[in-house]
Amino acid sequence: MNEWGHLEHKTDVQDKRERRDELTRATEAAQEHITKGTGDREQVERTADRIRDELMLTLEELDRRRHRALDVRFQALRHRDLLVGVAVTAAVLTGVTVGIAVWRARHRQEILARHRLKAMQRAWSHPDRVASSAEERPLPVELGRKLVMIFATALASNIAKNSVQALVPRRQAAVGSATK
Repeated sequence: MNEWGHLEHKTDVQDKRERRDELTRATEAAQEHITKGTGDREQVERTADRIRDELMLTLEELDRRRHRALDVRFQALRHRDLLVGVAVTAAVLTGVTVGIAVWRARHRQEILARHRLKAMQRAWSHPDRVASSAEERPLPVELGRKLVMIFATALASNIAKNSVQALVPRRQAAVGSATK
């Protein structure tokens, strides 16, 4: 209760601070009790032993975590839902792809007839485009292809530029060392 008789609610941060302060006081009291009748050398040795033990515990914990991180069975059990979701998605995508391929194989003649009909209509409407061998693709597909080509070209030129700079020494460095 505060000075007006109201209940005060402590926050989690205050509780944690109080617990930490109590723990710190208890640890200091224990260290004073342990080191009360010992010399400086013994105190340093005990402190070094305690630090060494803490380091060994930390290293053992890191080793245990490393083993767990690289253990396939443990990771599969831990992420079972994700793996099931990925497997179901892969199975559905495979099924859809196979279904589309089978449908196209069975309806190939109809698709071919439809393409021929479109070609005849295009030839009738635009006789100058009859000899075009390129199949018209939808606009998003064509834009995507061009963007990928632009990105690949830029990436290849950057890689080539960095490789050349790494292999060939700079002229300024060579000129600067020659003048000195």
